[in-house]
Amino acid sequence: MTIPSTILERLKQNEIIARKFHEIEISILSILNFQDFIEKLLFEISSKFSVPYTWISIIEESNITEYLHNIRNSKLLKASTAFISEKQFSDITQNSLKPLLSNKNLNRFNALIPEAAEYEIGSIAIAPITMDGTIVGSINQADKNVNRFEPGIDTSLLEQLALKASLCLSNVTAHEQLKFLAFHDPLTRLLNRGVMERILEREFQRSKRYHIDLVLLFLDLDDFKSINDTYGHDNGDKALCHTADCLNSLKRDSDIVARFAGDEFVVILPSTNRHQAEIYISRVKQKLARNPIPADNTSFYVKLSHGLSSVFEKGMDSSAILLKEADKRLYKAKKNK
Repeated sequence: MTIPSTILERLKQNEIIARKFHEIEISILSILNFQDFIEKLLFEISSKFSVPYTWISIIEESNITEYLHNIRNSKLLKASTAFISEKQFSDITQNSLKPLLSNKNLNRFNALIPEAAEYEIGSIAIAPITMDGTIVGSINQADKNVNRFEPGIDTSLLEQLALKASLCLSNVTAHEQLKFLAFHDPLTRLLNRGVMERILEREFQRSKRYHIDLVLLFLDLDDFKSINDTYGHDNGDKALCHTADCLNSLKRDSDIVARFAGDEFVVILPSTNRHQAEIYISRVKQKLARNPIPADNTSFYVKLSHGLSSVFEKGMDSSAILLKEADKRLYKAKKNK
């Protein structure tokens, strides 16, 4: 029995497509950081299948968002990564794991498209990606041609691509989490003490060399033990995270906030004089005073004490002395309360 030439041609075409998908899988399998993973994945899809528009959408509430926000300095990621709320994503995809194809009413997909993108879309393919069984976003492809991703065409290879990308994404995330924890405090997500001390030494040397202001703040929570005893350790953890968020929200990009130990925090303020540092910590305390932490049927406030040291004070001959002096002044401030 002779197989019709059209079937042979289709089989041959499917074999070529399958091989291209396999090549993409191989190219991303060993990548262990988000930036290279996304850039390589999108480049390979676009080049191997001649897709004019290829990008990724990430659900804001997913646990990979914070890692991706940290690398949005990449020009490719800015142009080809969109962040979308879980509700918006759900409204568009109905939480289906199956790829979605469309060439009509395309405005409903606008939330999936990066802000910086200028796409002329005639048809679109959306392939959800998951991590640990939870949908975290989608790989998206679009073409000016309305027939390219026409509903009804076979999406099995798109499903395979999304599955392979999801597996690789899990590997990347696990590696990034380990790398993150090597430099950050797992509770507050601030830089840890070891990293802070290395940054402080660098900023201290830069300050001395170029005669630039540098101030160090050492601070801790007032009556932290009482918070734990009265409201429980979970609320104690909330107090630490609340403080970390407040310190971070009011700092400049050049400032460094770190968790030193327990309820102690350190803020490194380059190119800052004592007066400016006092204004900063005053604003932090005011914000804490305006924002209580809910705890069961009540609420409580976080209060801080701080010590401050400046690189231009007499005797500040090393970063270790700068840190020690701020710590001593913190202790004195607490004693005087």
